[in-house]
Amino acid sequence: MSVTLAVDAMGGDHGVSVTIPACCDFLQEHPDAMVIAVGDPKLLNEAIKQCNAEMLTRFEIIGATEIVLMDDPIEVALRRKKDSSMRVAITQVQEGKADAVISAGNTGALMAISRYLLKTLDGIDRPAIATAIPNELGKGTTVLDLGANADCEPIHLLQFAQMADVMLRVVNGNPSPSIGLLNIGEEVIKGNDVVKQTAELLRQSNLNFYGNVEGNDIFKGTTDIVVCDGFVGNVVLKASEGLAKMMSGMIREEFSRSLLTKLMGLAALLPLGRVRKRVDHRRYNGAVLLGLRGCVIKSHGSADRFAFKIALDRAYDAAKNRMVDKIAETFGMRSA
Repeated sequence: MSVTLAVDAMGGDHGVSVTIPACCDFLQEHPDAMVIAVGDPKLLNEAIKQCNAEMLTRFEIIGATEIVLMDDPIEVALRRKKDSSMRVAITQVQEGKADAVISAGNTGALMAISRYLLKTLDGIDRPAIATAIPNELGKGTTVLDLGANADCEPIHLLQFAQMADVMLRVVNGNPSPSIGLLNIGEEVIKGNDVVKQTAELLRQSNLNFYGNVEGNDIFKGTTDIVVCDGFVGNVVLKASEGLAKMMSGMIREEFSRSLLTKLMGLAALLPLGRVRKRVDHRRYNGAVLLGLRGCVIKSHGSADRFAFKIALDRAYDAAKNRMVDKIAETFGMRSA
């Protein structure tokens, strides 16, 4: 089965200077894949010259006259910029010309346009954003929702868990992913009514429900999946990113204080490099918009070439393993 990915080549902080080189790297590793790059044809044609001749046969360029900016209101992106690279890329999935779409652009706009064009799957009330956060086990904890739904009912959180369960089974090859419900404590009596009711629904489901987990369990890797509403999930994500950046800056500052600390830094270079690799968020780039009638992957806006290529890999794996179809089949059986 060949896989075609539609790429919003203009999205994100860096645009074609990152997206196209990453596509070249991706195509080099996946001979059965093709890329539809959407954006300014002149810029795209110039950028793909760095790919070898064989790669060019697996590139298709589709022009778009507009770009969704990172600070564009959702209304502008959805209603006014109808020829944006983001929208045209999503349209490729809608029309069946691509198996998945990847964008590093405005998250709110990507969700809004994807939901408008692709619609949600039968049996799913709301789409959710899911991504893996590095943990001490070195494999990442999948957390959702990360911002699509600030307020959720118990049934929504149950559906998030069900979708994530399918994703980890078909894409990650995990036959029975464990699921934790984010709470202010592990005890059953703790939490608000929504959390308590969600826990009861999860206990009654056929999912591998571990129970309530706390914020530190995300980084310990206590469960494979952690479920929460989008408000809490987004706070967790941004806080963890901010903490990682702060700690990295503090370590560099301390090792730069004097000649002695610089020499100590050189001596610690190898173990520090290993730690940095273990917590490198770029290795987990590519949040999945679950619940849509099409595979949509959100790359971090500041992603570099390596990170964007990881997002492309994630899209390829999801499409290759028919993740959307498997979620649709699962919810179809549950609603029958």
